[in-house]
Amino acid sequence: MESTLEIRKKIHEFIDIADERILRIFKGIIDAEEQEDNYPAVPDYVYDRIEEEREKYLKGEVKTSSWEEVKERLMKKL
Repeated sequence: MESTLEIRKKIHEFIDIADERILRIFKGIIDAEEQEDNYPAVPDYVYDRIEEEREKYLKGEVKTSSWEEVKERLMKKL
């Protein structure tokens, strides 16, 4: 896996030879990153629900299965 430094270097080198289409794509990415409103915020009720389910799991109130159990059930359906 390339390090962040290697990725940056590769992008910098590429930008110097990139055509207009690629440059517009990069600009679109940058513009989207600069606008926080482009990414919808996760509503608080979602976090509340996750916390409720986590608490149930920690208390043992939720039935869980190991990966092996899940695979076994799936194989029976095939």
